[in-house]
Amino acid sequence: MSVRRLSRIILICRDAQRLAEFYARAFGFSGFSEPPRADPSFSKLIGLADGHASIRTLQLGDQRLALAQVAPAGRPYPDNVPGYDLLFQHFAIVVSNMAAAFAALRATGGWRPISTDGPQILPVTSGGVTAFKFRDPEGHPLELLEFPSAGAATNRAFPFDKTCLGIDHSAISVADTARSLAFYNRLGLARAGGSLNFGPEQEKLDGIADPVVEVTALAPPMHPVPHVELLHYRGNFSRRDVSTDPADVAATQLVFSVAAEGFEALVEGNRTAIVGAPLVSDAGASRALLRDPDGHLLCLEGPLDD
Repeated sequence: MSVRRLSRIILICRDAQRLAEFYARAFGFSGFSEPPRADPSFSKLIGLADGHASIRTLQLGDQRLALAQVAPAGRPYPDNVPGYDLLFQHFAIVVSNMAAAFAALRATGGWRPISTDGPQILPVTSGGVTAFKFRDPEGHPLELLEFPSAGAATNRAFPFDKTCLGIDHSAISVADTARSLAFYNRLGLARAGGSLNFGPEQEKLDGIADPVVEVTALAPPMHPVPHVELLHYRGNFSRRDVSTDPADVAATQLVFSVAAEGFEALVEGNRTAIVGAPLVSDAGASRALLRDPDGHLLCLEGPLDD
């Protein structure tokens, strides 16, 4: 059995209301005005035995972003985490018009750039996309991503009726592509593409001198968007271990939906990666928290809510 989809991304935050308003103003996420929902099972999942978590769920297109404000609060996002650092994880928002999306972002304020010279048009060998990386008001890295044409395969997952269309992927920095591939293959994600990115445009995009980045896209077979991308920066970089506590702002979670009959098998097959103990949420969903080989957090959740 395998995961069915990347159902949502969870960002840990200090002020969910402020962050929700930022995502609504800058990108058009909906749901920011809805009241937060207490989630005691999430608190237990991340080890807050005597704490609590409130969740705000936002939506852009068909994709969901959950903002989890936890107490007691963990550590804030560290300053200046470069792309090659194993802590680095961003998610990419697909836009139909980079100039309009970048103008809306600049008008919103509260964010910090990662890219050093505005949006960059990457070479065809790197997908020919236009991209811009930055950090939200709490430090989470993000990317704006415009595909070279409306007919591109990935674009078919998004309706072209507004500037910001949806979430294409979450990218994580890894130390060993083969090791990470083996882990995510066990969950049922398959290689869906890749590229080797380098050159002056990539240097400006990442804010890193002379980067050479091996990009590997992994996707569940039935729901390829959003997907996961592995970023392996080649070279002798000093990569710190991912030592986040699940309540830290940098402890982003990828939540994968699993069919009910496959949950136990996936948990058993990945027992060494499990953090804490699996549990059942107040809504009746089974949850298990895992760390991948580089320490990034993901949650298996079943039964599948299609």
